[in-house]
Amino acid sequence: MIQLPIKTVALDGDDTLWHNETRFHLTQAALRELLRRHVPDADVDRHLSDVEMRNLSIYGYGIKAFTLSMLETAIQVTEGRIPTADLDVILGWGKKMLGEPTELLDGVVEALRDLNGRYELLLITKGDLFDQESKLARSGLAEMFSGVEILSEKNEGAYRSVLRRRLIDPGEFVMVGNSLRSDIAPVVAIGARGVDIGAIEFIHRRLVKERDDGAAILLASAELDGVRSLSDRIAVMYEGRIVSFESPDADEARLGLLMTGGGAAERTGAA
Repeated sequence: MIQLPIKTVALDGDDTLWHNETRFHLTQAALRELLRRHVPDADVDRHLSDVEMRNLSIYGYGIKAFTLSMLETAIQVTEGRIPTADLDVILGWGKKMLGEPTELLDGVVEALRDLNGRYELLLITKGDLFDQESKLARSGLAEMFSGVEILSEKNEGAYRSVLRRRLIDPGEFVMVGNSLRSDIAPVVAIGARGVDIGAIEFIHRRLVKERDDGAAILLASAELDGVRSLSDRIAVMYEGRIVSFESPDADEARLGLLMTGGGAAERTGAA
């Protein structure tokens, strides 16, 4: 298939533009602590997960659905013995989550400014309509997007409907997000392209695990920060040849000089 020039870039909201999962994790930890005061051996995380999955087709996604599932979990785990005051505490957690400021990820504003003007920007996110609209309004990013789509589910049909309604050719569209299942796979399946912002982090974690398990890893990359954070030793190349072996904490200016063919008089261990 011929790849057309990208004209439209769509971005996910939660954990792509702003922090989201951290709040859920912190609140779930608080629920775990609260319920174990009543039932010390309760597997709160598993029970909450089961309840959320059962309720998904009823409540959908988002903080409201999470809050209702926490309340249901609390009642079931304690077999209805949980005091009303504790249920009120859980309800308060949900209200607090809904009213918290939208905390942007580092570099988001700069990245959107760089993209704006070169591409049509869309926000395509998933969850409760009011919750997502509220987070976008508090983020201060709304004016950077030419359109906003808040979906109940991200699948092939939903993406195909959005592109058809907006007269966007899939070959000219790219989706940026942090979920392979929701942001990447369905988009690729309809002939568009996707960028998984979590891919580099996943690969880095895997490389570190393999190294810790005793494997020898050869990493070839032009991303200096990544190389320095992952490597025990850096082989600097210029015009296809290794010109020096350096420590990961070597001076950045020196590494840059070697990468561009400079520093010939100081090259050590060159092959």
